[in-house]
Amino acid sequence: MTNGANAKKLNIMLLSLHGLIRGENPELGQDADTGGQVLYVLDLARSLAKNEQVNTVRLITRRIQDVRVVSDYAEFEEDLGSGAKIVRIDCGPRRYLRKERLWPYLDELADRIVYYISKSGVIPDVIHGHYADAGYVGAQVSRLLGVPFIFTGHSLGRVKRQRLLAKGKDPDTIESQYNLNRRIEGEEIALETASLVVTSTGQEIEEQYKLYDHYEPQYKRVIPPGIDLSRFHPPRRHHEHPAIEEELDRFLTDPKKPMVLAISRADERKNIATLVEAYAKTPGLKEKANLVILAGNRDDIPEMDRGSRRVLRQLLLDIDKYDLYGRVAYPKHHHPEDVPALYRLAAKTRGLFVNPALTEPFGLTLLEAAATGLPVIATNDGGPMDIIGNCGNGELVDPLDATRMGEVILSGLSDRSRWKAWSRSGLRGAHRLYTWDGHVRTYLKEVTRVTKGFKTRFGGKGAKNPLPTVERLLICDIDNTLLGDEKALSRLMRLIGSLQGRVGFGIATGRHLASAKEILKKWGVRTPDLWITDVGSQIQYGNPVAVDVGWEHHLEDRWQPEKIREALAQLPGLSMQPTENQHKYKISYNLDEENPLSKREIEKHLRKQGLRANVVHSHDAYLDILPIRASKGLAVRYLALKWGIPFERILVAGDSGNDADMLGGDMLGVVVGNYSPELKSLKNKPRVVFVEGEYAQGVIDGIKHYDFFGKISIPGETNDSNE
Repeated sequence: MTNGANAKKLNIMLLSLHGLIRGENPELGQDADTGGQVLYVLDLARSLAKNEQVNTVRLITRRIQDVRVVSDYAEFEEDLGSGAKIVRIDCGPRRYLRKERLWPYLDELADRIVYYISKSGVIPDVIHGHYADAGYVGAQVSRLLGVPFIFTGHSLGRVKRQRLLAKGKDPDTIESQYNLNRRIEGEEIALETASLVVTSTGQEIEEQYKLYDHYEPQYKRVIPPGIDLSRFHPPRRHHEHPAIEEELDRFLTDPKKPMVLAISRADERKNIATLVEAYAKTPGLKEKANLVILAGNRDDIPEMDRGSRRVLRQLLLDIDKYDLYGRVAYPKHHHPEDVPALYRLAAKTRGLFVNPALTEPFGLTLLEAAATGLPVIATNDGGPMDIIGNCGNGELVDPLDATRMGEVILSGLSDRSRWKAWSRSGLRGAHRLYTWDGHVRTYLKEVTRVTKGFKTRFGGKGAKNPLPTVERLLICDIDNTLLGDEKALSRLMRLIGSLQGRVGFGIATGRHLASAKEILKKWGVRTPDLWITDVGSQIQYGNPVAVDVGWEHHLEDRWQPEKIREALAQLPGLSMQPTENQHKYKISYNLDEENPLSKREIEKHLRKQGLRANVVHSHDAYLDILPIRASKGLAVRYLALKWGIPFERILVAGDSGNDADMLGGDMLGVVVGNYSPELKSLKNKPRVVFVEGEYAQGVIDGIKHYDFFGKISIPGETNDSNE
């Protein structure tokens, strides 16, 4: 953890998972996933890190090892300067995946981010997820850590679906191509969790987010992004001949004509085809101006992703259809420094920038154009409404109306005095309203508000989960282990409380969560840092609890609850426990007291039916059937690996058969004096101690036996586990 002069400074974690993200020469437009969002998060990370209120910024993305992309994206870390870093974490296949194919691997990524945090020792003060995929992951991680979550959608699935349907797309085709159902559910989870939703425009709040179930305007703030004014500026007095100018000249018969410029990814949402139609069909426009389209970088169109292939093939077909040769430039490659130069070239020719996108959450390109003195014609959706409204540097159009779009472009090029007024107004607005320093000041004001007295969206005051930084972990069964001796329990609670921050405290019980919470409250037990409930079939953290989704996915392998119930209905002496004791990953029975079936008999019966399950006997009275991967012991081991806590620094205490598998192995086991006979088989285990003290006193005796709160020592072993 941080200390000293940096103790009160913020540690901020940004998540942006898809696309190709690197600090130097980002490949904007390389594909449909590498666009304005990449530039936004990079600029945000750098700008935040420069602020004196910020200690560290970690931009988390996916690590990619793929011969089709450069090796930069395989590096674990990349320094962005001033305390900011890109951190790349493995997730799913090594190869590059477009964002629609990432969803099956996001729970895995959430667990690995938690592990990274636990190893780094720095718990973020706030997590900010960008786009639906990072919104889903960020929501999970923030719940696990007990820290505030911020969400920025950038573009929203429900809005995209509306626009695609309006263009006549088939609903089934939309779903197969864009996986929108999964994306929208991820957005709903992000909105449900977020303490703050950062938007770029008021229109996003009033119209776009209103489409969601979790529409709560009080959690949303408009904070427009900034522009790097050192890169984007008007043409200089001296004549500039950038390299990209020579590239354009290869396409154009008369390069000196005014330039109608469009810069975007090759994405259907960017609506390039409508711009081409408007340019081609508007009388006099082809003669008045050239059309320049920068649609990312490409080597060979057939090797690009399906969406990009479709857009670029349509572009080439339309150029041929309307016979636009010599009038349209569409270069294959460009470098980051070419983009500001293109804006200046367009401004020098007294051209226009056009953004015809179907949906545009913000429109960073509009600000870039404004800062260059280049007027804009843009879609009447989202960000352009605010930008043009604030800057007064252009006109809005319906992106589906090609006729009107062409008329507005021609009018803007033809009125020289209006062009000059738009140019001057855009320059003033960009400098006055859209700088990164201003963005960061407002952003940090909101972050400070959210982090002070943080309260979760699920009720109750938020508190950081200590597990990423604890030195050791104490886990106790509840009934007849933790509870039973009120005075000893009070002593144990005081002992744990005195070591808060060094020692994590958890419970492992057969009870369901509500029952566990109720009994612990009744006995005055402090809120555990983690809950293993339902005999190890559930893991939750803190209060209010956050479910460990990764553990649930882990349990699904070969779990067939309906078939198990059918099979066990054939056996005598079993009766179902009440509904509240049943769970998605636990089937619970009472055993016949007179003639209880043995664990071996039940296992044999299930195996003959081809069913795999973990059979747990307790006190010869209770039977729990769990997924084969579920048990208290497996849950504890999963937690040890997830949070990076060595096994020999985990002490577990129990009294009955359902504690048996967590008492063995490399962890430090304590069997309290009032134990059930089912545990006698553990007496020869090297790291299991049977103590005389009963209930909580037995736990205290076990702590003393291992000197667990001091310099851990294991009698009979020479190695010190603290070394």
